[in-house]
Parts: sequence; C-alpha cells; structure tokens
Amino acid sequence: MAARLRSACAILAVLTLSATAAPLPSDPRTAKAVQDYLRQQQAEDSKDKDERVAAHLDALADNPASPVIANPQGDITIVEFFDYTCPYCKAAEPRLMHLVDGDKRVKLVMKEFPILTKPSLVASRMALAAAKQGKYRAFHLAMMHREGMWGDAEVMETAKSVGVDVARAKRDMYAPDVTDEIIANFNLARGIRVFQTPAYIVGAHLVTGNSADIDFAKEVARAKNEAQHR
Repeated sequence: MAARLRSACAILAVLTLSATAAPLPSDPRTAKAVQDYLRQQQAEDSKDKDERVAAHLDALADNPASPVIANPQGDITIVEFFDYTCPYCKAAEPRLMHLVDGDKRVKLVMKEFPILTKPSLVASRMALAAAKQGKYRAFHLAMMHREGMWGDAEVMETAKSVGVDVARAKRDMYAPDVTDEIIANFNLARGIRVFQTPAYIVGAHLVTGNSADIDFAKEVARAKNEAQHR
C-alpha cells in the first residue's frame, strides 16, 4: 500500500510539474521518482515515434510522386512536411538547404502538407504541377522566400517568375496524381502522428518541436552513424 501511495504521489507530482513548470520536489526520493517517470515516458514516446516511422519508411522516403530537391541518390534521407504559409518552415529553410546542398550524401524529400490556409493548398498544387516541368525546386524556394501575406494571384506570379508555364500548370495542378499525392501526405502524417509544420524525418527518426532548435547537422550525423552500424 505504501509503495502504491508513493507511486501515485510521484505521478501527481509529474502532472503538477508539467502544468506549472515548477522545480523538482525537494524530497530526494520524490524527485528521483519524478525524474525516472519522465525518462520512462520520453523513452516510450521516442520508441513509439520510431516504430511509426519504420512502418511507413518506404512511403516517406521512396515515393516517386514526392519531389526531391537534393541528391536523389543520397543514402541519408531527410523528409520534410511543410506548409508554404508556415513561418517556422521558412525560418528553418536556409539552414536546411545549406546542409543538404553542402552534403551530397543527403536526399531531401518534400511532403506538401497544406494545413494552414486555403492559399497553402493552391501553392502545394502549383508546386506539384511545377514538378512536372522540372521547376519544383525553383518554385519551392521562391515561395519559401516570399514574405508577407499572399494569395492565389501571388502563387501564379511566383510560378511565372521562375519559368513555369502557368497555363499548363493550371491544368496539371488539378490532375488526379497531384490530388493523390496531397491526400497520401495527409494520411502519412496521421500515421506517424504529425499534426503541425514543420516536421522532419532524418534517417529513421521523427524530429519535431521548435524548428529554431533543430540541429540538422547533428541529426544527419546520427543517421550516418546508424547507417554505418547496420
């Protein structure tokens, strides 16, 4: 009974700490119980994420319908779920592109995930239509660099500015394969429990959280080390 009571108190302390961000309890036994519980929860959460990614890895990394804007033959894969209106995606993009353009082992797979606004969906459709003309990377980077508010007209303007045949793209952006790719991305996101942008899979690990804190070089180094020891 006493052991169960201590366990219940420790869990209550965890819930209280999570809600208030208070320091650990001063009692060493309770503090250790809280730390052990948090470590266990983090380990279980990490394992669950990795298992979900592993179950969908082929669709994440090797779907030919998903554009690749870094070395298609790279043996280390980064998959990015993003939205063109997401400021956090835009903030992380220069660091990500700097890494993938400087490391030819890295393959960057793009998952159009337009969850934030109606223009997001138009932009994603145009991006996939631009891919049919070999203009995906140019359009993608131009949209990621666009600042301020924008709508459908600005999407078309951006496409034209990078050499997309807009008349053709307006037809292609509503083709069944474009719709299928976007739906597949939503299903994949749900399968790996991604509900926000940006989200990245580096190697076999899901990386979320504050995009400003993501160390892409460190995550790629971990993926290379794991690949070496398989």
